[in-house]
Amino acid sequence: MMKNEGRYVRFSEAPVWDWQRAYYEQMGLEAWENHQVPQYITSNPFIATAYAEMIFSFLQDLMLKGEQHEMVTIVELGAGAGRLAHQVLNKLCALKEIAGMELPPFRYVMTDLAMENVIAWKEHPSMQTYIEQGVLDFARFDAVRDTALNLVISEKTIRQGDLQQPLLLIANYFFDSIPQDLIYIGEGQVFECDLLVELPQHAVEQNPAEILENMTLKYNYRPAPEYMEETYPYAELISLYRAELEDSHILLPSTGLGCLERLSKLSRSGYVLITADKGDHRLDYWKYAEPPEFAFHGSFSLSANYHAIKAVMEQQGASTYFTAHHYKDLNVGMILMLEEPNRYVNTRLAYHRFVERFGPDDFFSLKEWADLKVEQMNLRQLLAFWRLGGYDAEFLMVSFPRFKELLDDASDEEMFDLQFGIKRMWSSYYAMEHRNQVALISGQLLLEMFMYEEAKMFLEELLTGDPDALTAESDAQHITVLYDLAVCCYELELEQEALVYARRVIQIDPNHEEAAALLDGLEGSLDHNQHMN
Repeated sequence: MMKNEGRYVRFSEAPVWDWQRAYYEQMGLEAWENHQVPQYITSNPFIATAYAEMIFSFLQDLMLKGEQHEMVTIVELGAGAGRLAHQVLNKLCALKEIAGMELPPFRYVMTDLAMENVIAWKEHPSMQTYIEQGVLDFARFDAVRDTALNLVISEKTIRQGDLQQPLLLIANYFFDSIPQDLIYIGEGQVFECDLLVELPQHAVEQNPAEILENMTLKYNYRPAPEYMEETYPYAELISLYRAELEDSHILLPSTGLGCLERLSKLSRSGYVLITADKGDHRLDYWKYAEPPEFAFHGSFSLSANYHAIKAVMEQQGASTYFTAHHYKDLNVGMILMLEEPNRYVNTRLAYHRFVERFGPDDFFSLKEWADLKVEQMNLRQLLAFWRLGGYDAEFLMVSFPRFKELLDDASDEEMFDLQFGIKRMWSSYYAMEHRNQVALISGQLLLEMFMYEEAKMFLEELLTGDPDALTAESDAQHITVLYDLAVCCYELELEQEALVYARRVIQIDPNHEEAAALLDGLEGSLDHNQHMN
């Protein structure tokens, strides 16, 4: 039995967008921690490196123009779990240190619709270093209507015309998740695709994710001559679609374009947009396009119409950059809405080097393949791919058993490189739900390489972090950590500490043979020493 959610309404005004907002506001960071909303593809170290390189190059270009004193504001729209911001800042600060040159000061502002996310970022342990350095701030921002940024840390408000330097915007999985209009082009005419949402009986009592999963959509095509009038803001775009398309459903990013327009007014010098999403910038993609497919992941997402964004921005004088090759999972683009955009040579070169030549979408395709092939890789290949991905924790988790298997025959050089990689990974790791697993496998690999001091540090992380979290994992894992710590302490001749850990293992599992043997040896050694004294 289906229940109508009322009448046919414009696609951008349908209740689906209210349920989308409600989902993110209710779930907060849990939306990403339970793996419902995709995040890895747009927040791994590889894409963060590409973004950091483009931002660094942009700062270089400003310096070369003699504009190195005013603050540059970087705004991430829909910053989600916070992993991308943390990774970008990590890479950007490292580039700045390596270069050792005077660059304009910058602040990275993470924004989201849900205030709960803003509070969680502010309190997140991985963010504190950047907050203290004054390079990170936060703001709640509603892409549909807000016109200013109210910064949480500095308690400043950025309003129209406040920024001297161009604004730098980052929008990952953003345009596909905010309201869009839907039109249909047929025989040179434009039709509004109105939407009717039907729900099963009692569905309104469910949470937003369940409502979205269970809804049924019906479309009604209504003549919409207002799109063909000269007063329509994107009349030139519609003229192009009428001339080139037939029997095509077009998602119009009116809200996204309006958001860019409002944000552009914050600066007197234009803006740069770095964006990644599923959605094409080629007109051919939209030819004979069917009604949009909803991808459900707790919330939902649609395709982003990068062709419309690109065309409108170019009509307004921007230089736009998208890859010449076709994307598979993630289309990464850059738009320079700046006066004399060709003068930003380093910025344009950075896009060419880190996206066009081989970019985040290419890497993600390779990683999907590599995850299935780790058992066939040797240690040199594992290390090389891990390095290519920016010492990504996720790849280490996937390849841990293979790394461990190969360590018996590893050279000193390979063991050094593995240890170096673990240090690099941990220094830029954004603590989320896999923190304990990452610390455990790091400690175990270092223990296998007889690097007892380093292994001890990682294993102690598991006990000094959230003790309840470790116990919740399983008694077996708790025992493993305690026994490994006992071994580390024994090898480091910290006999009293080793004794404490071994006894804790026996308390939990009296039949643990290795711990019992270690305990006997330790107690015998201590008795002997006391007798000698």
